[in-house]
Amino acid sequence: MGRSDEAPGEGDLIQIGVAVDIPEPWGGQLTRRRAEAGDPQAADIPAHVTLLGPTEIPVATLAAVERHLAAVAAAHLPFTLHLRGTGTFRPVTQVVFVAVAAGISECELLAAAISAAPELHREARFPYHPHVTVAQDVAPEALDKAYEDLADFSAMFEVESFTLFSHSGQARWQPRRDFRLGG
Repeated sequence: MGRSDEAPGEGDLIQIGVAVDIPEPWGGQLTRRRAEAGDPQAADIPAHVTLLGPTEIPVATLAAVERHLAAVAAAHLPFTLHLRGTGTFRPVTQVVFVAVAAGISECELLAAAISAAPELHREARFPYHPHVTVAQDVAPEALDKAYEDLADFSAMFEVESFTLFSHSGQARWQPRRDFRLGG
């Protein structure tokens, strides 16, 4: 990528991601809990449900990607997301998460539609599983504590949009644009 004080050039790349932001008061609570677990990513990544993980694309394709995301959003209706309890991906990866109890299918359909764009297709390391990470790559004790502390967590809210984020590699993920569901 070009220097941060330069406009991106034709061949430059940008790292993007697409997610459902977790609204307040739950978003702040889950982000703080991630920081308390000692997860260094908590400072850069607010609580969210990933729809497209970090993906590097040419800056020149960003407008086409945004058009694709607008079409995906227009084709999907708002839905209720219910977060409840905890889960873990251990021993495969050292992750504890708050589980999506309702809204799973809607997240799966959005994630599939988003990644259908040629610019956004990437090989997945694992099958898509919507969740909110609350501890990752920290000591086993911290993972256990996050798992236990949030076992009774519950939040329910309407998802009316998803957000395109970008990351320069030097600061927190920045929202670029929201895409309202249902057009």
